[in-house]
Amino acid sequence: MPKINRLTKKKDFDSVFKKGKSIKVDFLIFKILKNDLKESRFGFVVSKTISKKAVIRNKVKRRLREAVFKGLKNQVTNTAKPSDIVIITLPGIEKREFLQLQEVVDKFLNKI
Repeated sequence: MPKINRLTKKKDFDSVFKKGKSIKVDFLIFKILKNDLKESRFGFVVSKTISKKAVIRNKVKRRLREAVFKGLKNQVTNTAKPSDIVIITLPGIEKREFLQLQEVVDKFLNKI
């Protein structure tokens, strides 16, 4: 995913958690807060409840990042409403296939 679409700073995450609204889709929770930028930015939270092994948590993050990137390529309307979006994972996601992740992310991107 391009750097311009990444949410990296703690203060940005904090503001999304405090002021953003939540949408739950299957095994993911999306926190959304509109921003004043030209592009939407995404952040990912994969806690130790998913797995105690960092290797598995990082694998989940990589898969989510790729699913969002592919979804952004297909979405033209997403640029109309730039937002900061934090994706929070729920237990069980590590057992899901990439295509299932892709479907959930696409469903969410179509919703907004």
